[in-house]
Amino acid sequence: MERLNISSLLKTSGVLLVSLIAGLLLTGRHLADFVPVDGAALFRPALCVLSGLLLFALVWLYRLMCAPMALLRGADEAGYITQAGRTRAQIANEVRRRRKTGDLPPVYPNGWYRVLDSDMLARGEVKNVTMLGEQVAVFRGEDGQAHVVDAYCPHLGANLAVGGRVVGGCIECPFHGWQFRGEDGKCMHIPYAEKVPEFAQIKPWLSCELNGMVLVWYHCDGMDPTWQIPEQEEITLKKWIYRGRTEHFINCHIQEIPENAADIAHLSHLHTPSILSGVDLRYTNSKVWDFVRHHWEVVWSPEPEPHKHCSRMLVKHWLTIFRRRFPLLDMDVVARQVGPGVVFMTFDLSFLGRGLIVQCVTPVEPLLQCVSHSIFYQANVPAIVPKFILRAECTQFERDLMIWNYKKYVSKPLLVKEDSAIQRHRRWFSQFYSENSPRLSFQQNQLDW
Repeated sequence: MERLNISSLLKTSGVLLVSLIAGLLLTGRHLADFVPVDGAALFRPALCVLSGLLLFALVWLYRLMCAPMALLRGADEAGYITQAGRTRAQIANEVRRRRKTGDLPPVYPNGWYRVLDSDMLARGEVKNVTMLGEQVAVFRGEDGQAHVVDAYCPHLGANLAVGGRVVGGCIECPFHGWQFRGEDGKCMHIPYAEKVPEFAQIKPWLSCELNGMVLVWYHCDGMDPTWQIPEQEEITLKKWIYRGRTEHFINCHIQEIPENAADIAHLSHLHTPSILSGVDLRYTNSKVWDFVRHHWEVVWSPEPEPHKHCSRMLVKHWLTIFRRRFPLLDMDVVARQVGPGVVFMTFDLSFLGRGLIVQCVTPVEPLLQCVSHSIFYQANVPAIVPKFILRAECTQFERDLMIWNYKKYVSKPLLVKEDSAIQRHRRWFSQFYSENSPRLSFQQNQLDW
């Protein structure tokens, strides 16, 4: 027997509900003729209010059960402790300015990074993106091919992504109309010149479009890719449906984020309290929600050749309510990290189906990371299930975010035997740095009183 398709049922119910509302409004005009004169003045407004409430309920139900979730946090909206009389932006800026950074590794590891999701870039559209300390123009040609190039025109420095337009497979500068080909950056046309100089071009970024994302390859020495991002068949063949994403900006070094996978001890301390207790670390151990607890078993290890650029974290999660375990809610997760910036988290809930969360970490600046989580899930499972999973994951992630925003990077940490995976992870991650990898350099102003 086939499983009930909730989405189809909701669409059918929606049609019936809209028909009911229309029927109420149409027949209400006739019913009002039979209402006493004293009540007619109230009958029609009441009918309109009732119809409006029904329509609102329909929209709310559709968004809850069918529409993908989009939870996008700004750079100062999460991970900071609020204070009376201070805006979040003021607090975030003070934390960034005063926090000690520590002896940092190079700030931009070599590897593949997400620029944006494919559905954010329509045919003929141009987007301005900041990544790896650079401004890039991302555009989709009229043939549907996505391209990433340096944003600044070599003529007089105009930003191609601000007012520029797509012409065929080229991007046209908004200042003087110079046109640059997306595949190699070569200038193909100057509207007022008889000849285009051979050396007129902009830097093209090596990019690919895969798993619903546009990605670029970065290497400080300009080397070609030595490995590729694997294709996820469930996404490409649409076996699993996109159900939403979250986005956060984190004030830390990029290495801090994947290192969490090897920091097994922090799970039992930071992530055991129920998600119902929230994300503010001052209150997550509240006794109010102490009857619900998360439990974790984790193993992290690097993969051997030819996949030494990958690591794998195996997670077993279960929930206890009043110290009683509910096996139907058990979840097994395989989190495979591919390079420094992409993680595929495949999870299996025996009762609620299977899905995939794609986590992407892209450096915006040396100490500002953009982290996105996109969830894909079985089509025959109601959207509310993956949306709840993504929301729960977001809550746990924002607890880490408050740590990352305030912490200092310790290059020589004081570790105990049980922390050995952290040291192994640092050795594994070091492969993404090379001799010329850029390091953070800044000049600190000193005041003499």
